[in-house]
Amino acid sequence: MKHILICGAKGVGKSTLIRRLCMDANAPIYGYCTKMLSTADADGLFPIYIHPARQTEAERTYGSANLIGLCDICIRDVYTNVFNTLGAEYITAAKPGGYIIMDELGFMEKDAEKFKRAVFNALDGNIPIIAAVKARYDVDFLNRIRAHEKAQLYTITPENRDALYAEILGIITR
Repeated sequence: MKHILICGAKGVGKSTLIRRLCMDANAPIYGYCTKMLSTADADGLFPIYIHPARQTEAERTYGSANLIGLCDICIRDVYTNVFNTLGAEYITAAKPGGYIIMDELGFMEKDAEKFKRAVFNALDGNIPIIAAVKARYDVDFLNRIRAHEKAQLYTITPENRDALYAEILGIITR
C-alpha cells in the first residue's frame, strides 16, 4: 500500500476525513494532529498546538510544551523546537501494524530539520501513513512530500469528500 496524502483547500475537510478514517482503521494510531484554538490570546494571536493523533479531544492538553506557533492572519511565531522534539517523537514512536497520522504537514515546520528527517524516514519506511498536506506549492518541503515515490496523492473537495472517504477506507481495511 502506498502512503496516503490528502491535499485540498483550507477548510475543505482534510482533518475531518482523517479523523473518520482513524475511527474505522481497526489498527493502532500513531503520529500527530495539530489544532488551532478558536479563541485568541491577550495579544490577539491564535495558538496552534500539536497532540498525539490517538488522543481524543477530551484527553488533549494545551500548554507551552506542545505549542507549535501563534498566528493571526499570518503566522507570527513558530516553535521549531516543539516540532523537533514532540513532533518527531510522535512520528518515530510508530510500530508496525498501525498507521502514522500527520495532520497536517505545512510550511510552519519548514525549518525543523529533525522533524523533517522523521517525516522523510517515515515516508521511506513501511508503516502506512495517512497525512494531510497543505496546498502550498511554494514550499520545497511540501513539494518533496507530494512527489515521494511511496506516496499517493488524493485531492479532497466538498463534492468528493464522501466518495474519497469510501475509497480510502476500502484501501486501509483490505
